[in-house]
Amino acid sequence: MVSDLGILERLPYWAALSEAERGEAARGAVLRSYERGALIHGGGAECLGMALVLSGLARAYVLSGEGREVTLFRIAEGGGCVLSASCVISEINFDTFLGAERDTRLLIVPSGVFGRLAESNLRVKLWMYEQAASRFSDVMWSMQNLLFNRFDRRLADFLLEEYARGGSREIRMTHEQLAQNTSSAREVVARMLKRFASDGLVDVSKRGAVRLTDIEGLKNI
Repeated sequence: MVSDLGILERLPYWAALSEAERGEAARGAVLRSYERGALIHGGGAECLGMALVLSGLARAYVLSGEGREVTLFRIAEGGGCVLSASCVISEINFDTFLGAERDTRLLIVPSGVFGRLAESNLRVKLWMYEQAASRFSDVMWSMQNLLFNRFDRRLADFLLEEYARGGSREIRMTHEQLAQNTSSAREVVARMLKRFASDGLVDVSKRGAVRLTDIEGLKNI
């Protein structure tokens, strides 16, 4: 149960709920914290429910038959994920994983509660399908990027996205984490970063981090 009204009010559809629906949501909602690198949902685990990121960063991905991770989208603070409530939306019939890319805190409305709210309140159902449509758009962009963009463009784009997100030229990620987020292999990332470094675009001398040294050069890629 979550009794903090300030947290509950961060649910995008909270204002549209009746008093009875708010009571049910508050009684069922839970707060969970995950350390960086932890699996939040997936791998045959029980349906999590609707998850709202209160702090941190989560990453949704799928696994190939060979175990390669393909990133679908990332969820920053304030973002919701309905793929983790796939048992509520019958049209979602593929297995996705949700992992904590940073230390992450979630507000979770269990699938049973969220399903009842969606059935009784049209605003909740509309929000649910709007979220599903938005995430589908994110997935399509990721697939288009993966299929049609050269890897140097994908890596440069991701580094610039992280720079815009955090405001720091130093991107604190390992080669493995960069590979996961660009749907590539660690060895490919290492070779491309070496090329970027030789071109004066980045500095990779610090272990577990990449420092952007030429922002305009990366944009030109």
